[in-house]
Amino acid sequence: MIQKLKGTYDVYGDLSIKHNYVKKLFEEICSNYNYNYIETPLIERSELFHRGVGETTDIVTKETYDFVDRGNRNNTIRPEGTAGVARAVIENKLYNTLPLKLYYMGSMFRYERPQKGRYRELRQLGIELYGVDNPISDAEVISLGVNFLNELGLKNITVKINCLGGIETRKKYKEALINHFKNNIDEFCDDCKERLEKNPLRILDCKVDNKNKLMKSAPSILDFLTKEEKENFDKVKKYLDVLDIKYVIDNTLVRGLDYYTNLVFEFISDDVDDIGSIGGGGRYDNLLKSLGGPDIPSVGFAFGMDRVVSVLASLEIKLPINNDLDVYILNISEKEFNYSIELLQNLRMCGYRADMDLSNKNMKGKFKEVDRYNSKYIIIIGEDEVKTGILTIKDNITKEETKVNYDDLIDFLDTNV
Repeated sequence: MIQKLKGTYDVYGDLSIKHNYVKKLFEEICSNYNYNYIETPLIERSELFHRGVGETTDIVTKETYDFVDRGNRNNTIRPEGTAGVARAVIENKLYNTLPLKLYYMGSMFRYERPQKGRYRELRQLGIELYGVDNPISDAEVISLGVNFLNELGLKNITVKINCLGGIETRKKYKEALINHFKNNIDEFCDDCKERLEKNPLRILDCKVDNKNKLMKSAPSILDFLTKEEKENFDKVKKYLDVLDIKYVIDNTLVRGLDYYTNLVFEFISDDVDDIGSIGGGGRYDNLLKSLGGPDIPSVGFAFGMDRVVSVLASLEIKLPINNDLDVYILNISEKEFNYSIELLQNLRMCGYRADMDLSNKNMKGKFKEVDRYNSKYIIIIGEDEVKTGILTIKDNITKEETKVNYDDLIDFLDTNV
């Protein structure tokens, strides 16, 4: 039997219902914040992610799914959403009207070791804000994420924040990190040894050597910020206080992508210890310019759907999902089938969640389906109902039966459902 690939999973049943609820809620929250939906291709030119995400990141060096197509072009299945959206903004000149607020949902693919809440096909929910370089926008973007998690029932959320500064600040900081680690780099993993010269900030994000004593004594990038960068970072904190968002400063937070500048952040559930961040993001003011576009400031974040659902399950949070039927049509015999299916169509066209037995089960089987779908009402259709147009409606909770004229059915349901 052909089985699914390692690090992937099928979404069906209760899990699909949860996924759909989370996506609809995210869509609703984004709409409240005036964000519009964008969808980009699953495959892009490999150069997009090499230039955008960074040649030395783990994603590009170890995790991307790359292939050469029949035209001998190098392509990559998207590992994250921001670079693709940035390409779309540039190519379609969406930057002509700013500010530009976009959100996306979809699958990303990374070849990494599967673990709790982390898969090779990861489903993400993300937002991008272009054209605003202001600490208020940073705080508002974070507030959208916190609001979304709170609405899901995740109340104890802390946002980890850090400031990476601009190009010159990071250049000085990289030199300080190299001097700090170089004499003892043999104590670290092979990846960190390679990162020392190419991208020393990534050493701080190492999961293998995170307990090494040199990590704790590493210089803080906050000490290298310019006056303007410090002031901006302080303003972000002030606005987070105004919005009553709980945050902590983590000067080792660097995120895993090279396009980040200045503010970076992650969303953490204080109630779950074994899953890490639920999502994160930051500013990437140089991204569009580095991809051949205009010099436009940007900020955004992405949530891992798998992480979000895993945290909800760990905390046994029951989502307010009502998947019950409004009406189940129960015809006594095949003679009433045409009448019943026409009625069923009318109910659905009027916006009611309705169904009936299409496989000609016996009455016992039909009543089992009623219980399975937890239908609020049952409409019983027999010869008399077809002849007279007087329908028998049974409340499946109170078991009371009501006679309703066919022409009055929708009014009855509008009042009672």
